[in-house]
Amino acid sequence: MTDIEAHITGTVWKIECAVGDEIEEGDTVAILESMKMEMPVEAEDAGTVTEIRCEEGQAVSEGDTLVVLD
Repeated sequence: MTDIEAHITGTVWKIECAVGDEIEEGDTVAILESMKMEMPVEAEDAGTVTEIRCEEGQAVSEGDTLVVLD
């Protein structure tokens, strides 16, 4: 299991994956908005999305797990 975490504090602007999706290293899984800037959150490893732990519009802190890969 690999956790993909928020690298900044902000709001989840858009989720770019769904449970069951095959993700490659470097794929964008979500986009965070912070201070009017959109920041992509990219996968550091390849895998299959097993869980999405956030929803669009949710406030997240740096280090919060957004997506879990298997």
